[in-house]
Amino acid sequence: MVPDLAHLAADREDRLGEHRIGELEAACKALGVVDHRFLGGPGRWRDSGMMDTPSNENPRCLWRADLDEAAGELVKIIREVRPQVLVTYDENGFYGHPDHIQAYRVSWRAFELAADPSFGEGEPWKIAKFYFTTMPKSSLRHLADVMREAGVEGFPENVEDLPFGAPDQAVTTEIDARPHAPAKLDALRAHRSQVNLDDPWFKIAERRGEDAMGVEYYILAAGERGPGAGRGVPAEAGGIGEPYDREDDLFAGIG
Repeated sequence: MVPDLAHLAADREDRLGEHRIGELEAACKALGVVDHRFLGGPGRWRDSGMMDTPSNENPRCLWRADLDEAAGELVKIIREVRPQVLVTYDENGFYGHPDHIQAYRVSWRAFELAADPSFGEGEPWKIAKFYFTTMPKSSLRHLADVMREAGVEGFPENVEDLPFGAPDQAVTTEIDARPHAPAKLDALRAHRSQVNLDDPWFKIAERRGEDAMGVEYYILAAGERGPGAGRGVPAEAGGIGEPYDREDDLFAGIG
């Protein structure tokens, strides 16, 4: 948490959740999102913090939630909205945050239960495709080069040493979001409790948004893979590069 908002922490005023509702609304507005939901309603579960912290021991945190209970709340939304695609973190929550890991578990369980006519209320709905977000190792190397060129220290010389990232060949889908990099930056700025706007990484992102965060990557975990796009973001522009055999649309192949 950034220092100027530290008073909102659980061991002080305990108002971080309330504050972050406003941050999320502002971030969604920046991205043009018009429908966002809180699992079980605002305040149903708390932020879990990192492993072995007091927040992670709180019985109301998401990490401690009963899996089927939490998934059941998501099933209600799935059966109402009837999405074709579901996107979440991978099984490691990208970098190991308990809430991200639990988001993966809840999403995967809800993906299964939503299609089960014997579970809960509402008409069953089978989601066509299920994706994990990811970052290919080649893009991490590109980001490391960008940071070193800017004089920012702290990124390992060998990205293989990082506990996250996927082999390039595991990536099934590459979305060129470079035109939307400014909106993504605005959304990040809205999360003031989590993002230090003076951090060197954020300054680089502001100067070189397309390089730092202009391409989105996914791994298809369930569903039928769509045809390769035959095009993609060149390696020198921060993409994986050739061969361009990846999807360039999360809805590719859905009739």
